[in-house]
Amino acid sequence: MPRGRSCFVRHDSREPGSPLAAGTPGNALKPVVADAPHDLFVTKHVNSAFYGDPDLHAWLGERGIRQLVVCGIQTNQCVETTARMAGNLGYDVVLPIDATHTFEMAGPGGTRLTAAELARATAVNLDGGGFARVVTTDDVLGG
Repeated sequence: MPRGRSCFVRHDSREPGSPLAAGTPGNALKPVVADAPHDLFVTKHVNSAFYGDPDLHAWLGERGIRQLVVCGIQTNQCVETTARMAGNLGYDVVLPIDATHTFEMAGPGGTRLTAAELARATAVNLDGGGFARVVTTDDVLGG
Protein backbone atom coordinates (compact mmCIF):
# COMPACT_ATOMS: atom_id res chain seq x y z
CA MET A 1 0.00 0.00 0.00
CA PRO A 2 1.60 3.30 -1.00
CA ARG A 3 2.41 5.78 1.71
CA GLY A 4 1.07 9.27 1.42
CA ARG A 5 0.26 12.24 3.50
CA SER A 6 -0.45 12.14 7.22
CA CYS A 7 -3.02 13.92 9.31
CA PHE A 8 -3.24 14.04 13.08
CA VAL A 9 -6.51 14.64 14.88
CA ARG A 10 -6.92 15.71 18.50
CA HIS A 11 -10.15 15.75 20.46
CA ASP A 12 -10.44 19.03 22.36
CA SER A 13 -13.37 18.33 24.66
CA ARG A 14 -15.68 21.15 25.69
CA GLU A 15 -17.23 19.08 28.50
CA PRO A 16 -16.54 20.51 31.98
CA GLY A 17 -13.96 18.43 33.81
CA SER A 18 -13.11 16.28 30.79
CA PRO A 19 -9.60 14.78 30.77
CA LEU A 20 -9.53 15.67 27.06
CA ALA A 21 -10.13 19.41 27.59
CA ALA A 22 -7.59 21.65 25.85
CA GLY A 23 -4.61 22.36 28.08
CA THR A 24 -5.04 19.29 30.30
CA PRO A 25 -2.48 16.46 30.47
CA GLY A 26 -4.98 14.04 28.90
CA ASN A 27 -5.27 16.32 25.87
CA ALA A 28 -1.52 16.49 25.23
CA LEU A 29 -0.15 14.41 22.38
CA LYS A 30 2.45 11.81 23.25
CA PRO A 31 5.93 12.91 22.05
CA VAL A 32 6.07 10.09 19.47
CA VAL A 33 3.03 11.71 17.83
CA ALA A 34 3.72 15.37 18.59
CA ASP A 35 7.24 15.16 17.16
CA ALA A 36 6.28 13.17 14.05
CA PRO A 37 6.04 14.95 10.70
CA HIS A 38 2.51 15.49 9.44
CA ASP A 39 0.72 17.42 6.72
CA LEU A 40 -2.41 18.44 8.61
CA PHE A 41 -3.48 18.83 12.23
CA VAL A 42 -7.23 18.78 12.91
CA THR A 43 -8.86 19.63 16.21
CA LYS A 44 -12.38 18.43 16.89
CA HIS A 45 -14.99 18.55 19.63
CA VAL A 46 -17.12 15.54 18.59
CA ASN A 47 -16.46 11.92 17.60
CA SER A 48 -15.75 12.43 13.89
CA ALA A 49 -12.61 14.00 12.42
CA PHE A 50 -14.84 15.24 9.60
CA TYR A 51 -16.37 17.74 12.03
CA GLY A 52 -13.10 19.43 12.92
CA ASP A 53 -11.00 22.44 12.07
CA PRO A 54 -9.62 22.72 9.47
CA ASP A 55 -12.15 20.92 7.25
CA LEU A 56 -10.68 17.45 6.63
CA HIS A 57 -12.99 16.57 3.73
CA ALA A 58 -12.11 19.80 1.88
CA TRP A 59 -8.38 19.32 2.52
CA LEU A 60 -8.48 15.74 1.20
CA GLY A 61 -10.54 16.78 -1.82
CA GLU A 62 -8.16 19.60 -2.74
CA ARG A 63 -5.34 17.04 -2.89
CA GLY A 64 -7.28 14.30 -4.67
CA ILE A 65 -6.82 11.90 -1.75
CA ARG A 66 -9.34 9.04 -1.96
CA GLN A 67 -7.87 6.42 0.39
CA LEU A 68 -7.62 6.83 4.15
CA VAL A 69 -5.93 4.66 6.76
CA VAL A 70 -7.68 5.38 10.05
CA CYS A 71 -6.18 4.48 13.43
CA GLY A 72 -6.12 5.84 16.96
CA ILE A 73 -8.12 5.99 20.17
CA GLN A 74 -10.99 5.19 20.90
CA THR A 75 -11.73 2.27 18.57
CA ASN A 76 -15.50 2.17 19.07
CA GLN A 77 -15.97 5.94 19.33
CA CYS A 78 -13.84 8.39 17.33
CA VAL A 79 -12.14 5.81 15.11
CA GLU A 80 -15.36 4.02 14.17
CA THR A 81 -17.32 7.25 13.67
CA THR A 82 -14.60 8.77 11.47
CA ALA A 83 -14.31 5.56 9.43
CA ARG A 84 -18.09 5.35 8.94
CA MET A 85 -18.28 8.96 7.77
CA ALA A 86 -15.30 8.48 5.46
CA GLY A 87 -16.97 5.42 3.94
CA ASN A 88 -20.22 7.35 3.49
CA LEU A 89 -18.28 10.15 1.80
CA GLY A 90 -16.90 7.67 -0.72
CA TYR A 91 -13.36 7.21 0.54
CA ASP A 92 -11.57 3.86 0.35
CA VAL A 93 -11.12 3.34 4.08
CA VAL A 94 -8.55 0.97 5.57
CA LEU A 95 -8.59 0.37 9.31
CA PRO A 96 -5.68 -1.54 10.90
CA ILE A 97 -7.60 -2.75 13.96
CA ASP A 98 -4.39 -3.44 15.91
CA ALA A 99 -3.48 0.27 15.54
CA THR A 100 -6.52 1.29 17.59
CA HIS A 101 -7.25 1.19 21.29
CA THR A 102 -10.34 1.30 23.46
CA PHE A 103 -11.51 0.72 27.01
CA GLU A 104 -14.18 -1.38 28.72
CA MET A 105 -17.57 0.33 28.55
CA ALA A 106 -20.91 0.04 30.33
CA GLY A 107 -24.22 0.30 28.54
CA PRO A 108 -27.91 0.04 29.32
CA GLY A 109 -29.07 -2.30 32.04
CA GLY A 110 -25.57 -2.73 33.43
CA THR A 111 -24.24 -4.50 30.33
CA ARG A 112 -20.46 -4.25 30.17
CA LEU A 113 -18.28 -5.04 27.20
CA THR A 114 -14.54 -5.53 27.39
CA ALA A 115 -12.17 -3.56 25.21
CA ALA A 116 -11.59 -6.67 23.08
CA GLU A 117 -15.35 -7.18 22.60
CA LEU A 118 -15.80 -3.54 21.59
CA ALA A 119 -12.90 -3.70 19.13
CA ARG A 120 -14.30 -6.91 17.64
CA ALA A 121 -17.74 -5.27 17.28
CA THR A 122 -16.16 -2.26 15.54
CA ALA A 123 -14.32 -4.57 13.13
CA VAL A 124 -17.59 -6.34 12.27
CA ASN A 125 -19.54 -3.06 11.98
CA LEU A 126 -17.01 -1.45 9.66
CA ASP A 127 -15.96 -4.39 7.50
CA GLY A 128 -19.29 -6.19 7.50
CA GLY A 129 -21.16 -2.94 6.93
CA GLY A 130 -19.00 -1.97 3.97
CA PHE A 131 -17.57 1.17 5.57
CA ALA A 132 -13.94 0.03 5.69
CA ARG A 133 -11.56 -2.85 5.08
CA VAL A 134 -10.40 -4.02 8.48
CA VAL A 135 -6.80 -5.24 8.30
CA THR A 136 -3.65 -5.41 10.45
CA THR A 137 -0.80 -2.95 10.67
CA ASP A 138 1.42 -5.49 8.89
CA ASP A 139 -1.04 -5.48 5.97
CA VAL A 140 -0.78 -1.70 5.73
CA LEU A 141 3.01 -1.70 5.96
CA GLY A 142 3.35 -4.59 3.53
CA GLY A 143 5.02 -6.87 6.04
